[in-house]
Parts: sequence; structure tokens; C-alpha cells
Amino acid sequence: MEFFKSNININFMAQRKWAAICSIILFVFSLGSLAFHGLNWGLDFTGGSQIQLQFPSSADLGQIRSSLKTSGFPEAVVISYGTSKDVLVTLVPKDKNTAGMNDKAQAQIVQQVKVALPSATVVQVNYIGPSVGKEMTTKSLYAILLALLGTMVYIAFRFDMRFAIGSTVALIHDPVIILGIFSFFNIEFNLITLAAVLTVIGYSLNDTIVIFDRVRENFRKMRKASPIEVMNQSINQTLSRTIMTSALTLTVVLALFFLAGALLYGFSLALIIGIIVGTYSSIYVAGSLTLALGLNRQHIVPQLKEVDARP
Repeated sequence: MEFFKSNININFMAQRKWAAICSIILFVFSLGSLAFHGLNWGLDFTGGSQIQLQFPSSADLGQIRSSLKTSGFPEAVVISYGTSKDVLVTLVPKDKNTAGMNDKAQAQIVQQVKVALPSATVVQVNYIGPSVGKEMTTKSLYAILLALLGTMVYIAFRFDMRFAIGSTVALIHDPVIILGIFSFFNIEFNLITLAAVLTVIGYSLNDTIVIFDRVRENFRKMRKASPIEVMNQSINQTLSRTIMTSALTLTVVLALFFLAGALLYGFSLALIIGIIVGTYSSIYVAGSLTLALGLNRQHIVPQLKEVDARP
């Protein structure tokens, strides 16, 4: 099944300079936002308390936030959890430099919440210490770096170092833009969102590998074509597959974004951004950069050695 005709011939590489300018602007904007605003780290990274409450009737989230603010929790995050009667309250510690919180202090916080919300029943209380949050941050960075390094090594052995550099830059490009948007709009970044970012890395890589594999195949078939013509032809040949895969995945993620509730808001938003940016970067970042690094037929098709037939 094909979304486009098999003989479609769009000159994608003709816009590679404008695409490069657009990518640089977005990348610099994202880095600037991260530098000035930082990320709105979730409880998994900062430490704090999560209290699951249940109300006898539908909960008024605005009223709950107002009551908690009056009781000394102005930064409390209140979201629906499951049914309209269930609420999840996230309380970030006032002193983020403290090493931990004893049982007495935790019990005192729970008691303050009960006083502020007398009609609520405490279902569950979870506490994450700051030391655990720092460990989560460190391990998350290691996970992203190892994923990028492993990807680069694989592509270098499987294809060519130029492909490896192009795909790695594209994989760095995608999560940085996602993080920049989260930073600029002050959207909470937690472990679920991190999972979405790692998913985007794999998703973008899959598109890139499909295009690169077709490039390698076309270099053998199109012997008189230039590298730009080969790249354009390869992208056009895989365009139907790319559009159908991205569109179907985006449909599911949009359903999560609009229907899954606040708990999966960051996760689904990161995937939406990642699918769009990842599809774009597979063509205009990975492909264009590979050509800019001087990719040609000699890097893909091994040269035949001349055999001396003389005795």
C-alpha cells in the first residue's frame, strides 16, 4: 500500500539550506530557554510527597488548590487521578537542599493536608527524597548519552561514519527541541516524559535507518546519479512508508493527549513534538548533513581492484 504514487519526485534537498537555518534557530532557541528557564522538574527528580486522595463526590480541583495554598502549600500540583472523585496532590519540599525527611515530618504534612481538605480520604502516600531525585537525574542523562553513543557506533559499522555523524546530530536535535519547548512553556518534566524522549530517539532513528538503507541500495543501482539525486530518490521511495507510519502513530498519541488526562499530558505532548520533529530531522538534518560531509559513491560501493592479467 502506498500513500503517494511510486513515481513521485520531490526535490527535498533543494530546501536543505532553509531547513538548516530553521533547525539552527530552533536548536539555539531551545538551548537558550533551557539555560535561562531550566526545566520544571517533576517529583521524580526534585523529591517530595505524593498524596492520593478520594472525595465523596466529584472533586473541585480549583477549590482544592485554593485550600492547599491557604494551608501553606502554594506550589501544590493537583490533578485528577482515575475517576472524578480521585485526586493526586504533589507537594515539592520547601527546602530542596535537605537530605531527606523523617517519618514524623511526613506524617505532619499528611495531617496538614487532612486539615485543609477535611472531606478527603487519604488513599496512599508516597515520598521521594532529594538524593533519589538527584540519582534519577544522573541516570537519565547516562541513559540518553549511552543511547546516542550506541546508535553512533552501530551506524558507523553498519553504514559509514558520515551516516553516523548525520544521524547522531539528528538524534541530538530532536530531544533538545522537545526539552526547549517544555522549558519555555514550563511544562513538568518527569520520568514518564523522559521515557517519551527516549522513545522519540528510537522512532527518529528508525526513519533515518530506512532512508539510509535505501541510499546505500540506490548508490549501487543509480551509477550515474549524483549524491543529491540519490538522496532525493531514496527519500521519495520511502515517503509513503514515512507518512503512513507517522500519521498512524500521531493519531494514537493525539488520542492520548486529549483523552488520557493530566498524568499522560507530558508523555503524549513529548511524543507529538517528537514524531513531527523526528520525521523532519530524518530528511533535512540527517540526510542533508550526510551530504554536507561529502558522501559519495566511493564511500558506499567498494572499488573493484584491477587485476593484472599479465603473466
